[in-house]
Formats: sequence, C-alpha cells, structure tokens
Amino acid sequence: MSKDKKAAAAEIINLLKQEFPDAAIALAFTNPLELLIATVLSAQAADKLVNTVTPGLFKKYKTTDDYANAPLKDIEAAISHINFFHNKAKAVKACCSELTERFGGRVPQTLDELITLPGVGRKTANVVLGNAFGKDALAVDTHVKRVSQRLGLSGADNPDKIEEDLCAIIEKRYWTETTRLFIAHGRKTCKAKAPLCGQCPLKELCNYYKTEFRKTKS
Repeated sequence: MSKDKKAAAAEIINLLKQEFPDAAIALAFTNPLELLIATVLSAQAADKLVNTVTPGLFKKYKTTDDYANAPLKDIEAAISHINFFHNKAKAVKACCSELTERFGGRVPQTLDELITLPGVGRKTANVVLGNAFGKDALAVDTHVKRVSQRLGLSGADNPDKIEEDLCAIIEKRYWTETTRLFIAHGRKTCKAKAPLCGQCPLKELCNYYKTEFRKTKS
C-alpha cells in the first residue's frame, strides 16, 4: 500500500477525531453476550430500533442457557419489532446453544472462534472484539463501506476485502476507533442518498467530492 494512502488515512482519522471526539458504539450492552446478541439483531436494522427491544430481551434472558433453552417462539415474540426477526431468533438460539456446548457459556475472544458461531460473520465478531473486549478490530458495516469507498481508501465492494485494505493502511491501535469514527461520519455527513459534501471536513481528501459531487454541482 502506498505511503500516500497511509498518510491520507492518518489525516482522515485525525480530522474525524476532532469532529467526533466522543464517538462510541450506539448499541446498548453491559457484557459481551449482550453485545454479541445486539449486533446479530442489528443486521439490516437501525441501532436505535435494536436498543428499544434489547432491554426487555436482556432482562428475560441473561445467560446462553436461557436463550438455548427458550422456545423459539418466545425469542421471536421478544424481538418481533426487528426486521427478519424469525431468522434472527433462530440465529440467536443456535449461537447461544453453541456457546453453551463449546465455550462453557462464555463469548470467545478470538476472531477465528467467533466466526464459527451461527449468525456471526467478521463484522459482528470485530464489533464484539473491539467494544466488549477492547481488542484492535476493524468492523466493516454499511457506513464504513460507503465512507471507505468514497474517500478512495478501498476500491473493493466485498466487506472482507475492504477490511483488509483498511487494516493495511491504518495503524492497528486505531482500528476499533476508526470503525466508530467512520460510522459516526456516515450517519451525520456521508449519508447514502444525500451526502452533505459541502460541509464535510474531509472533502479535500475525498475522491467522491472531487469527482461525483462536483459533477452534480457543475
């Protein structure tokens, strides 16, 4: 990876730190299991919506055994306001069954172990590693993907390749923070349908601003 791209990434992160000094994960949780389940539920669903459902869910189910032994229909009823709740309930129940059987009811702290669980891909695993365990982990969700592509930090479309590209140009100690910053930026400014390029602190470093956005304004 070119030194120029590494330097640009470092400058981008510094600017976003100034813009979002308190960037944090939006999902509410108090332990690794809660964050794992909340992240599974958040796939193609707004974090705010997930946060309206999880307080009742987490009050009712506190351990992996609780989820594993619960009737599927009860878990479905508890998360029915979230889209794809049938499939997500199955994933949560299956995931917790394996956590009980294979990991003694504890959430593992390695990527290789986490991604063997039902409903858990690299994004979910990295969210848990970075935010529940304080490990260096870069998670690529829709916001991170969009921001990375528009900035020109990755030309890939596959989230795993984007993760690889970003990890190659960003210092490891900033991986988790980068995820939070890119998500915050994607929500506030670099929106999917109507990005606020004119007021973006990154516009002079952004490929999209220099090409696509300026085309629409010319």
